[in-house]
Amino acid sequence: MKKYFLMTAAIAFAAMNAQAQGDIDLDNEAMYFEIDDMPNAVVWLPAPPDTTSTQFVYDITQYLWGKTQRLDSARAQQAIDNAVEEIPEMLEQFSLPFGMELSKEKTPAIYHVIYRGVLTARLAATKPKTEYQRKRPYSRFCEPTLLPEGEERLRLNGSYPSGHTVRGWAMALLLCEINPDAQDDLLTLGYEWGQSRVIAGYHWQSDVDASRMVAAASYARLHTNAEFLADMAAARAEYAALTGQPVESKAIEKESQLSSGLRSTRPHRVDGIPVSRDARGIVIEDSRKSLRK
Repeated sequence: MKKYFLMTAAIAFAAMNAQAQGDIDLDNEAMYFEIDDMPNAVVWLPAPPDTTSTQFVYDITQYLWGKTQRLDSARAQQAIDNAVEEIPEMLEQFSLPFGMELSKEKTPAIYHVIYRGVLTARLAATKPKTEYQRKRPYSRFCEPTLLPEGEERLRLNGSYPSGHTVRGWAMALLLCEINPDAQDDLLTLGYEWGQSRVIAGYHWQSDVDASRMVAAASYARLHTNAEFLADMAAARAEYAALTGQPVESKAIEKESQLSSGLRSTRPHRVDGIPVSRDARGIVIEDSRKSLRK
């Protein structure tokens, strides 16, 4: 345990030192994957409910529920606050449940993986939005929202799925991986982030529900990317160094080895768990990743 703690602390120091040297480009908007590499929700996710379906009746019911929530001034304000799109502004709100101020300056390694990870996850919402071009609830009912300044800009932007919800749920999942002790509070905010879109009048409930699936699928895809795993290991190590707590996950230990440039010659999964020579699925051997059927 002592040896492992020293290793994670060293990685955290290396990550922060790299930031000081300029090796971690926090302004680099490069995604971990291109859009065509991300899960295509048009293929595996059902189309949005038809307006004659019972599912659409539920959407209307939830739209009316959202309007009642606006009567609660605190919840209405939260829905307005949750409408931010930029990662730094989102992290300000997720800092409270995380238990630490999250920013480019205070937590550079965490910021780096969250910034790139959330923007990559958001890519997966692009194809279904374009494919279905679903009309938003405020546009269908010709009613005002909690955020009138955004109505014209988003009127012709597809409602299914919700990009805001994908960002919020993906951020919650990623931050849970860095600080598992805060998972309940983080997931609560991640869930409320999506419901805020219903309350604000910008999305149907089925948009939001689908978005959580898109975010989860994207989260799984991120874990097949070696660069992401290295960045996540650095973020976990940074958190451990800042809190004085060792990182105890064996999977993160393997990720730390990956970030240090170490490679196992024995076949293993992307999470570092060794497998047999005849294992099926995605296997890494001699630093090469292959899909075995």
